[in-house]
Amino acid sequence: MQRVVIIGGGVIGSSVAYHLAANPDFTGDITVIERDPAFTRASSALSASSIRVQFSTPANIALSQFGLGFIQNAADILAVGDDRPALGLREPGYLYAIPESGLDVLHANHAEQTKAGANVALLSPQALQAKFPWLSTHGIAIGALGLTGEGWFNGPGLHAALRAKGRSLGVTCVTAHACGLLPGVTGVRLDDGSDLPADIIVNAAGGWAAEVAAWSGIDLPIRPRRRMVFTFACRETLPDFPLLIDPTGLWVRPEGNLYLCGIPPDPDEDPDEPPLEIDEAIFHDRVWPILAERVPAFESIRLTGGWAGYYDMNLFDHNGVVGAYPGEPRVIHAAGFSGHGMQHAPGIGRGVAELITQGRFTSLDLSPLSTARLARGEQLLERCVI
Repeated sequence: MQRVVIIGGGVIGSSVAYHLAANPDFTGDITVIERDPAFTRASSALSASSIRVQFSTPANIALSQFGLGFIQNAADILAVGDDRPALGLREPGYLYAIPESGLDVLHANHAEQTKAGANVALLSPQALQAKFPWLSTHGIAIGALGLTGEGWFNGPGLHAALRAKGRSLGVTCVTAHACGLLPGVTGVRLDDGSDLPADIIVNAAGGWAAEVAAWSGIDLPIRPRRRMVFTFACRETLPDFPLLIDPTGLWVRPEGNLYLCGIPPDPDEDPDEPPLEIDEAIFHDRVWPILAERVPAFESIRLTGGWAGYYDMNLFDHNGVVGAYPGEPRVIHAAGFSGHGMQHAPGIGRGVAELITQGRFTSLDLSPLSTARLARGEQLLERCVI
């Protein structure tokens, strides 16, 4: 009988709890600690909830492919009684607009994606103009369009369904703030003075995973970095609009009758854990001019709102950390996904459950994401971070 305590009840922690509870090789107790049960600051609740195969590392491509199948079948997998979650998956694809300077990286990424069976087409500017007549191809040398397996879904719905299914399988959820580990890493101390004994502790604390790791003397290069999402309305109908990534890094996609968009901050304007507030000046000064140049119909748009959330950004190589740090096998880390945690949560949860029950990954090989690379100082750089 194992006692597993998971610190963090967001989508990663909830996925670990569900997959562990559903694993026939697991016997024991599972407790999830979450300090903010309303998830007001959680990345899971504030995600733009998209999914893509256009990554540069094979592990991330495989995680997306597994995540897609999981989302497609969530109504069956995560059903609780008559409650069958509908996650509203749409697959219009991702369209990366690539300038001449990005062709070498694009072709290397496309080779990895093709090797993994991803269906990504490379389109000339003329082909892009024919398929998307609303698009300006100025400055675009080629477009990479995911023909299948890419789009967006109800991310908070996935999170809620994982939590509900986990509870139905016996997972205990505790509202508390973890503040340290017990001597010998034998459990978790809570801020009310109580203790939760544990044989295995899972660090799924997202942007605050470094704080949890520090309790056992480990320095994880993960920080909470704010990303803003703006919403706007456009009077024109633009058919077959995918999730478009401009060469500047700006992204935009439809959401019902509106559009969502965002842009990475300048590196020197990206502090750790700033307030979760949106800055409308960024939309007017930086975002709107790029939107209007890339999609002429966006010259006349109206900002309708927005929100801000945190990426749990792995500053080392923009890739997730999955596994125990060398020398401390009782703490398994699952954090640092740098904006792709929502889509990869199903595969990460299954992988961590395999580590706990089998001591190794038995389905997807997530060993490239292990903490050992951090200890060795070897980057597994993910180039496709939005």
